[in-house]
Amino acid sequence: MFSKILIANRGEIACRVITTARKMGIKTVAVYSDADARAPFVAMADEAVHIGPSPAAESYLIADKIIAACKQTGAEAVHPGYGFLSERTSFAEALAKEGIAFIGPPVGAIAAMGDKIESKKLAKEAGVNVVPGFVGEIEDTEHAVRISNEIGYPVMMKASAGGGGKGMRLAYSEADVREGFESVKREGLNSFGDDRVFIEKFILNPRHIEIQILGDQHGNILYLNERECSIQRRHQKVVEEAPSPFVTPKMRKAMGEQCVALARAVGYYSAGTVELIVSGADPTGESFYFLEMNTRLQVEHPVTEAITGIDLVEQMIRVAAGEKLAMTQDDIGIDGWAIENRVYAEDPYRGFLPSTGRLVHYQPPLPGWSEDERVAGKARRGVARGPGSVRVDDGVYEGGEVSRFYDPMIAKLITWAPTRDEAADLQIEALDNFRIKGLGHNVDFLSAIMQHPRFRSGELTTGFIAEEYPEGFHGAATSDEVKRLLAAVCAGNEFTLQSRARRISGQLDGDDGREGVIRVTTEWMVKLGDERFHVTLGEGHAVVDGVKVEGTCNWQPGMAQAEATDGAGLKLGLIVERQGNQWKVTTRGAQHTALVIPQRLARHESLMLEKVPPDLSRLLICPMPGMLVKLHVAEGETVQPGQPLATVEAMKMENILRAEKEGVIAKINAAEGESLAVDAVILELE
Repeated sequence: MFSKILIANRGEIACRVITTARKMGIKTVAVYSDADARAPFVAMADEAVHIGPSPAAESYLIADKIIAACKQTGAEAVHPGYGFLSERTSFAEALAKEGIAFIGPPVGAIAAMGDKIESKKLAKEAGVNVVPGFVGEIEDTEHAVRISNEIGYPVMMKASAGGGGKGMRLAYSEADVREGFESVKREGLNSFGDDRVFIEKFILNPRHIEIQILGDQHGNILYLNERECSIQRRHQKVVEEAPSPFVTPKMRKAMGEQCVALARAVGYYSAGTVELIVSGADPTGESFYFLEMNTRLQVEHPVTEAITGIDLVEQMIRVAAGEKLAMTQDDIGIDGWAIENRVYAEDPYRGFLPSTGRLVHYQPPLPGWSEDERVAGKARRGVARGPGSVRVDDGVYEGGEVSRFYDPMIAKLITWAPTRDEAADLQIEALDNFRIKGLGHNVDFLSAIMQHPRFRSGELTTGFIAEEYPEGFHGAATSDEVKRLLAAVCAGNEFTLQSRARRISGQLDGDDGREGVIRVTTEWMVKLGDERFHVTLGEGHAVVDGVKVEGTCNWQPGMAQAEATDGAGLKLGLIVERQGNQWKVTTRGAQHTALVIPQRLARHESLMLEKVPPDLSRLLICPMPGMLVKLHVAEGETVQPGQPLATVEAMKMENILRAEKEGVIAKINAAEGESLAVDAVILELE
């Protein structure tokens, strides 16, 4: 077994690998860029080596720097995590030349599966179902249009070396192909150094299901069940779970055996994942097709660990050291249900735009990595009450910055419980206790998904988010009982705040018998959004619009988090802020703003003027920090609603900004290649 390994990665996956290595008694080396000098993974490792500036292309993606760090520290092996160099054959080959072990699959398997065009050919030869498409080289946009017309719309255009949702465009028409083909080529070149593109038929009602593979260097290959990863946005996974609510034992066996056959065909060992696209329109479950194979650890690996009790990172290390797998296919079972939500630095209330900045407050529902935890199985317990457990995988810290240089993921929240509904309920409870301030995040959106009836039914497709939130996200739906409890909570909080203020000495005498204290009313008007509630506070209860609400709230002045319960078993985790004369309360996937005033003044509130926001539709405003990749228009040009005006690249993704209305370009304020701040005015219309 190795005595020291280097982790050629950053963030939560570096913390993850370090934790398992420590459990195994293996010393670790971290490498870090300027942006990560104070990151948790650097402090966790036994040694740390600085490898360059913040951009990944100048640090984490330079193999020579990683190898130099190995030589400097005496590391015998490298775990690449995911992303960066994890699937780059040249890196694995360079390590081999230096006698350094690569904790991953053989070079031949990486090469065979890393090329999406060649991998489809191999899959077909191995007897794996493949999606109809064109796997040759596409010359230009016109060629792409001809191919797409022959296959039949919709089609998916993908960068051959792509991954992580980058370099992909769905085309429903010839116009979509003409608009998106060059963009896919650019994203492939910028992110992976390869601008080749392939086109395939888009499966209707598609479900994204993947099979976890694990093999050793002695010819043993197993499948560790499946993961459902259908809930995606822009082809980036958001929610993953294991097992899948769609997969039957018969499907699982058929999928698993085909995936093992593919792995065996390329001499695979270590952990890997075969991704399948499955037609949700086919109830037989037989319409599943090979999508791609990821020759590395997956972001969503914790849900597989939770239902199997197998530490995948430990197995990768043992396999790289030449050990045989200690289990057989018959040993792989399914224990309970696990769900993972990815907490991203993006603002769902503003069209999911990337959000970079400082984590002014960061408090997950339980601490992240610690000294004595087990990462596999169900050992990490946090907010869970009753059967079940919660796990947080993160690599950030309060006061740290989520940089534009890297992936926008802040943390992964994993829950395990005996049943799917219980695991989802744990997610809601844990998300209510996830406090992030300083940048946009998707915690509310994740909670909304967990509560959504369609998610609960298991009727998932990769179009879930687009179909269920066609107008964007504006907060989870809030039931009447939750609104009544929130109205009571806000009235109670206002009462508590004013009661404390009344205890200041030297004020006029009140009428409650105590000198220097003015009695606070118990009759309140609570304006929650656009709704108004009449609340009368009592001992251990409140009457809201004539309905008695039993319960309590433990909020006290200065608290940012609280918990409220009612007599019917409803329990809410609350993030509470006082903003001016209003309360902002976040719970159950929605942000609520409440104005609380004494009932006797309520009639005056309706007479207050509302501020009308300015009309910004004549301005094209940059919605996120990024680089202006392309201007599609010139001054004096007439544009129509929906017409592309500019393309901005942020966090390695290209975002097309379109005209909201008809107009003439009056002035262009930015040039291609220029770095833009959020809310920068790119151009003006007249």
